[in-house]
Amino acid sequence: MSWTDEKVAKLKELWGKGSTASQIAEIIGGISRNAVIGKAHRLNLSAKIKTRAATSNQNFENSLEEKNIKNKRGRKSKFKSLIIDKDFEPENPKQLEELDENSCKWPIGHPDEKSFYFCGRSSLKDFSYCKLHLLYAYQPKGKKEDTPDKEEVPEFIEKKIQTG
Repeated sequence: MSWTDEKVAKLKELWGKGSTASQIAEIIGGISRNAVIGKAHRLNLSAKIKTRAATSNQNFENSLEEKNIKNKRGRKSKFKSLIIDKDFEPENPKQLEELDENSCKWPIGHPDEKSFYFCGRSSLKDFSYCKLHLLYAYQPKGKKEDTPDKEEVPEFIEKKIQTG
């Protein structure tokens, strides 16, 4: 395939309008997407993709801060609404084969036991668990379990240290 002056002019026109390489290849006909990209590169046509470096760092940092604030509010409000709502539907025990995308996949028991099953309640949108098990699975940020202070060392560990 050879690039005629007519095809090159069409390429430049479509590239300038923001068409994708695939669209340009289809419109011109008889050429591949890669051929379009290669010719555009050889013609030094401007890159279409704007990188993070091309945008100002300040705008980027501001947009990140706004997203983080929105995410924090959304996450916090989701958990608050779950804690307030204590009206949970009854468990609907299901085996692995019976689970679907709308079933709570919280395991109950040990997989080696015969009595092992999954919760089976209706799961929340975008989550694998029901309201109740979501509270167990996703702990709010910053609310870690109390850990003993470094100064408080249990006696048996202290004895081991002294004898060691």
